[in-house]
Amino acid sequence: MTNLTAKIRKEKVSEAGLIPAVLYGPGIENVSLEIDKKVIEKMYKEVGETLIDLDVEGKKYNVLVHETQVDPITLELIHVDFYQPNLKETTEADVHLDFTGIAPAVKLGGTMITNMREVTVEALPKDLPNKIEVDVSELKEIGDAITIDSIKVPQGVKVVFDDPEEVVVQIVEPEDVDKELAEPIEEIDKGEPEEKASEEDDNKE
Repeated sequence: MTNLTAKIRKEKVSEAGLIPAVLYGPGIENVSLEIDKKVIEKMYKEVGETLIDLDVEGKKYNVLVHETQVDPITLELIHVDFYQPNLKETTEADVHLDFTGIAPAVKLGGTMITNMREVTVEALPKDLPNKIEVDVSELKEIGDAITIDSIKVPQGVKVVFDDPEEVVVQIVEPEDVDKELAEPIEEIDKGEPEEKASEEDDNKE
């Protein structure tokens, strides 16, 4: 389990390099925190929404990074929500997909299209993985695909989905852009404008 240290925030963030955070969950009161921005950014990239051992001035909490806020201009992290779940109940989290291996179909001229970068899983907090590997070496022919229900996950982890046939990654024929551009654009005959047609009818009278 990843270890992380935070301080109780009295009012505003007291030091440069720290960002505000909040800790909450069933059975505990909300606690305003401040945490090192570089440390939490690095940790979140590595572990995602997995269980973290959070030390708040000597008191330990098992938490998940429940939500983050980023600056819309700089895209830097500006706020973090830590959630302490019930460790005996399953919870949902979004987990990054790590595509491994080489798809033989690509050597045949196919193009690999990735439709999903993460999936939602359900598990006990201690069983939440920080990533799920998807082996693309089984994509041997153009047209082959890996669907969401075929993703292999660790024991105790369940992928949450609405459509079991939703495609995660697939091999398709490469698009022939030059051919499409070479095709002439068909002109649509819209006919004469209604106003012009009315004027010609008046002249006939």
